[in-house]
Amino acid sequence: MQRILVLNPKGGSGKTTVATNLAGYFASRGDRPVLSDNDPQGSSMRWLKKRSAEQAVVHGVAAFERNARVTRAWHTRIPPDAAHVIVDTPAAVAAQDLADITKNADAIIVPVLPSDIDIHACSKCIADLLLVAKIRRSENRIAVVANRVKRNTLVYQSLMRFLATLRIPIVATLRDSQSYVRAAELGLSIHEMKPQTVAKDLEDWEPLLAWLRSKEQGGAEIRDPAPLPESA
Repeated sequence: MQRILVLNPKGGSGKTTVATNLAGYFASRGDRPVLSDNDPQGSSMRWLKKRSAEQAVVHGVAAFERNARVTRAWHTRIPPDAAHVIVDTPAAVAAQDLADITKNADAIIVPVLPSDIDIHACSKCIADLLLVAKIRRSENRIAVVANRVKRNTLVYQSLMRFLATLRIPIVATLRDSQSYVRAAELGLSIHEMKPQTVAKDLEDWEPLLAWLRSKEQGGAEIRDPAPLPESA
C-alpha cells in the first residue's frame, strides 16, 4: 500500500485539486484508491459525493469528522485491498505535528502557487519537513508541484528559480486550466475526462505519476535539481 500525503500548511495552494485528481487517476486504473480527507472544510469529500455510480470506485474516509458512536480507528479504517491512500491534509498544520503526520508517508507532495506569499509559505513548509520532521533529502520522499502556473510570466520564472534552490524534486508543473474546475464540478479527475479535451493537462501530470511509480517500486532516486551546499 502506497501512502501519499498532499501537504502545505497554507490554505489555497491546491492540495484538494492534487489529491482528488490522484484519486481519480488511480481509480481509473482499477486500483480502488482511498481518499482520506483530513481538512475540516471537507472539499475532497464533496468532490467524492459528486461521483456517479458508473464512475470508478474511490473509497472515502472523512477523517476530519468525529463520531462518538465508533472508535477513531474504526472510523478511519482503510480497506485491506487498497493499493493507494491519498491524504488531503488541512491548512495551518503546526510544525510540531509534522513528524506524526508524515511518519508513515511514502510520498509527500507539496503544491505551491506562483506568488510571493505562497513561495514564502512553501519555503517554511520544506524547512519544517527537513528540520522539524527530520526527513532527509536522501529519502526522496518530498516533491514539489508548481500549481496553477502561467508559463512565460515573470512570477512563474521567479517561482521556478526559488524551487531550484530548495534542492527538492519539482515533479510537476500544472498549468492554470479550466479543466480542473470542470473536473471538480463533476466529481472527476482530468484522467477521467475526454483525452482530446485535456491533452495538455495530462502531459503535465506524467512526471508526477512517474515519480510516484518510482516510489512504489522502491526505485530510482531523483537527484536534487541544483548542486547547492547542504543547509538542513
